[in-house]
Amino acid sequence: MKSAALYNEYKTKMQKIADVKYASAVLQWDQETYLPPKGNSIRGKQIATLSEIAHQQFTDEKTGALLKELLDKNDLSDAEKKNVELSLVDYNKATKFTSDFVRQMSELTNKSFHAWIQARKENSFAGFQQPLDDLIKLKKQEADILGYEKHPYDALMNEYDKGLTVAITDKVFADLKPQLSVLLNTIKNKTQVDSSFLHQHFDKDQQWKFGVEILKRMEFDFEAGRQDMSEHPFTINFNNADVRVTTRIDETDFGNMTWSCIHEGGHALYEQGLPGDEYGLPLGEYASLSIHESQSRLWENNVGRALPFWQHNFPLAKTFFSKQFGKITTEEFYRAINKVQPSLIRTEADELTYHFHVMIRYEIEKMLIDGTIATKDIPAYWNEHYEQYLGVKVPDDKRGCLQDVHWSHGSFGYFATYSLGSLYAAQLYAAITGENDSVEKEIAAGNNSTLLHWLKKNIYPYGRYYTSEELCKKATGETLNSTHFINYATKKYSDIYNT
Repeated sequence: MKSAALYNEYKTKMQKIADVKYASAVLQWDQETYLPPKGNSIRGKQIATLSEIAHQQFTDEKTGALLKELLDKNDLSDAEKKNVELSLVDYNKATKFTSDFVRQMSELTNKSFHAWIQARKENSFAGFQQPLDDLIKLKKQEADILGYEKHPYDALMNEYDKGLTVAITDKVFADLKPQLSVLLNTIKNKTQVDSSFLHQHFDKDQQWKFGVEILKRMEFDFEAGRQDMSEHPFTINFNNADVRVTTRIDETDFGNMTWSCIHEGGHALYEQGLPGDEYGLPLGEYASLSIHESQSRLWENNVGRALPFWQHNFPLAKTFFSKQFGKITTEEFYRAINKVQPSLIRTEADELTYHFHVMIRYEIEKMLIDGTIATKDIPAYWNEHYEQYLGVKVPDDKRGCLQDVHWSHGSFGYFATYSLGSLYAAQLYAAITGENDSVEKEIAAGNNSTLLHWLKKNIYPYGRYYTSEELCKKATGETLNSTHFINYATKKYSDIYNT
């Protein structure tokens, strides 16, 4: 068969498999937004069935034969060859798992998710402990099946960022931790900024409308997406023309929803920017979770917590919340939203203490997978290290080890990508502003076009063609360098705290 016809056969097959996967994803989105409680158990079976069907279709021997035949062809374009190569890597990995294992994992994650929801309502880790323990046992099996050279956790981290290992991550955190501690200790001795006006009563409906307007100003396309409410904010896509974000609202905390919207909006812009003609193929998928997080953290922090962004958007906030913000200046607001203070909730943490939240979760996951600690030890370890690293006492499980949805999804190996994403984000933003010295003036005027053009040119169009490090080097001229983050943070917080 000619290469073109064979490649079309491959593309059609991959897109049909994608159809099944994304049909399952729609059910998962509904599960976290609108599903009635009594539908939980059946929904779990429905998702498991679709996961099993997609796995069976992809791991069929004919798929493997098709991929190998295509790789023998010498007239594929570079993009076509890369798609096939990456699909073969995925195929070889997927064939390590039986359909029964895939179904069991899907059913367990569904059970674990609903146990987590109930545990949060009861504010007790006890109800989540056993489902989580069952899931961790299966994740250990997954690590063994995938294989690893040094640490079982490497196998799970590699699923989120190709090539990421415990050794690499330990070094990143070992380099970052003392530098962050120096910054924090310097700030601790300075007069604290006033953020009390961010903790008044903010009407839920008004917050919702404000969040939607901010997303529009970020150029999130509501003709190709929507926003809803969920227990934990997330972004999900079914193709680049259907990308959905969720948020949550606390009527006593303006920042909770605002930076949830901006963070998830950054994720969503990336998904909407991926090449639609590569639907179902590797080049239509995101590069890695670290790069994905770089997009959310870039918008959330480098843009969304910067003065230029609010020079344009604070007047909008005042129209929605004139009573709360009427006498507040843009500069006062900017300082308040960048207040550095150890806190309990990761998603509400400032840019500096945030990394300690991530480190604690990373350490717990690493030890759960290698057996150093057991599931029952999580609350005690969590509480001890929050006091050790951040100096805060954890009052209950909901504000402690039950705050994140990730473990209930079986997403072990994910958390480190948040910190890596912040480091990549600072490096990307340094490259953007280095190439275009007018970017921040444009943002202050409500014009994000230069920023978005750079991202659409250097990040969005490549899909999985490059690894995180390869893409970073292509975009910025060097691989990940945490100096960019430290320089950015030092300058920013020296100005805010007059250090």
